[in-house]
Order: sequence, then C-alpha cells, then structure tokens
Amino acid sequence: MTTPHVVVVMGVAGTGKTTIGPLLADRLGVPYAEADDFHPEANIAKMSAGTPLSDEDRRPWLDAIGAWAHGRAGLGGVVSCSALKRAYRDRIRSAAPDVVFVHLTGDRALIEDRMTHRKNHFMPTALLDSQFATLQPLQADETGVAVDVAGSPDEITERAVTALDGLAR
Repeated sequence: MTTPHVVVVMGVAGTGKTTIGPLLADRLGVPYAEADDFHPEANIAKMSAGTPLSDEDRRPWLDAIGAWAHGRAGLGGVVSCSALKRAYRDRIRSAAPDVVFVHLTGDRALIEDRMTHRKNHFMPTALLDSQFATLQPLQADETGVAVDVAGSPDEITERAVTALDGLAR
C-alpha cells in the first residue's frame, strides 16, 4: 500500500506516535520524520524540566513540520506530531493543506503506564495531565481518523492502515 498523502500521527505523549509512525510509514511505503527532531533545543530543555511549552514556543516547531509536509506533498510521508490543538493542526495545514491526521487515542491509565516504562525520552509523565487538558480531538471538518492504541504496535498500525484506506474511499 502506498499513499501520496502526508500523514500526521498525532496524540498526547505516550500514545505511541514514535512507534506507530515508522511502522505506518513502512506499511505505506513512504519516509518517516520524527517531530521531536524539529524542536529547537530551548523547547527540549523546557520539556525536560517539566515545563509545558507555550503556543509561542511551538510556532517554529509547527512551521518546520509544515515545511517538511509541504516538501512531501504528492510524494507521501508520515510525521509524528502531538498536534493537540486545532490551531496547531491549522498551522501545519497552512503549509501543507492536504495532510491527513491519524489521532492515536486511548485510556489515560494505559498511556501513563506506557510512559512510565519508556526509556530515554525527555517528556516526563508529570506533563500528561497538561497534554490531556490541551487536547482538542479532530473535528468533523478535519481530514483524519481516530485510532485506539490498545493492543500491540502491529495491531494499532493495522487499524490505522484500515482507517486510512476507508478515508481514501
């Protein structure tokens, strides 16, 4: 399966964006980009200290993701990005209007458990509440699908591929 779309794998920290993103890209036959790699060092320092980012902090990050997505327009790609607020998704869409969102959703307890067990990541579980408070799920006029994160990475990826296929029809 291949897609000319750029897919943004979104959701709160701990939903598996960094795990599912590459698996989805592989299934779709397109390149993958990790949104964390687009953060300026100042943002990483803030998050590592347990300080949530402001909208001002996020602007250059979202613009960089949008620029990457724009460069992949018509070629396809997958990028992970929390994209928690509608305004953030709108900012990405302003650069790449045809992006499609895969919103990874799940039970807070499951997500916190996964965050507790991951290694070498700068996002502490202390910020999970602020992530859920900030989250604005996809709205009816936004192109995308919600995919539950219960199960194995392969099961989640399969649900995402199936949902995207249904969206394309």
